[in-house]
Amino acid sequence: MDIVSLYRETLVKSQHAIKVFEPVTFAMDASNLSSNWKKLQATLKQSGAASTTAITKRKIADRDSSSAAPRKRKFADHPHKVSSKTQPSKTPLKKRKMADSSATGATGSSEPSATRRRSSTNTSAAPVTVSRNAKVNEGRSATAELGKYIAMDCEMVGVGPNPDNDSVLARVSIVNFNGDQIYDSYVRPKEMVTDWRTHVSGIAPKHMVEARTLEEVQKEVGEIMNGRILVGHAVSNDLDALLLSHPKRDIRDTSKHAEYRKIAGGGSPRLKMLAEHFLGLKIQDGAHSSVEDARATMALYRREKDAFEKEHLKKWPIRNVPAGSGDGDHKKKKKKKKTTRKR
Repeated sequence: MDIVSLYRETLVKSQHAIKVFEPVTFAMDASNLSSNWKKLQATLKQSGAASTTAITKRKIADRDSSSAAPRKRKFADHPHKVSSKTQPSKTPLKKRKMADSSATGATGSSEPSATRRRSSTNTSAAPVTVSRNAKVNEGRSATAELGKYIAMDCEMVGVGPNPDNDSVLARVSIVNFNGDQIYDSYVRPKEMVTDWRTHVSGIAPKHMVEARTLEEVQKEVGEIMNGRILVGHAVSNDLDALLLSHPKRDIRDTSKHAEYRKIAGGGSPRLKMLAEHFLGLKIQDGAHSSVEDARATMALYRREKDAFEKEHLKKWPIRNVPAGSGDGDHKKKKKKKKTTRKR
């Protein structure tokens, strides 16, 4: 036998020799088993059931983890994607900035819109507090418009042996309907001043250096008052100090207005009281200013303008003049008496 044949025979025998043995189950009689063997079988059954349960739980857990993992990876892969419910505004950043700036500009004032509307409707306080860039002792203003309505206030100083009772004019100020200064002048008294009342009037001897004479002031104030409605607080005292007069029909006195007299129990209220109560303004805390007082007086008139005019019409009703009435041609001719002849 050659070597090749021997090798082949040996290889065939080795293949038949290598076999896979399947497990063999032996039937055993349980009655012949020992107690130790029975315990071993019970233990093996319990461990087998526990291992089966553990394997089942592991499979479920692996399945859950395998199904959840891709979702987590997807979310991690796309962190910029946000739910549609929480998506930011699609308005471009530039437009949003412009809208924010416009909203800030609209609400940037110290007052809310409702407050601004109220302040625009009630303009009585504004002219008293706003600076007018007017000069003291300026005389007749070259820029302020005169208008139909003017308010006047005067400051006095004491003269004679009884300065508390005897007063003369030392300053006069006039403002228009809006509170702009129309006229302001110190007035040089003709009498010897015995009490300047500086703590009240705000006037001192130094102010008399450039003061105008009474005659100059009378002329200028008279021209301003001519044909206009004069508003004042106890204005008759100011007219007496100026030695001037004005038609009563063209005077509006805040000290005599029925609504304002209520807070004084029907008497004549002080201007300071009216300004604080109705305008919320504090005036005359120290030395008085005739310009400030005139503005407060005009503000009080503006506040109750309709009521002022209605009250005024009761005293001074408008006279209705028939159209075409006049002298001369339209005079009624006297009827001649008929005379009868005697028979």
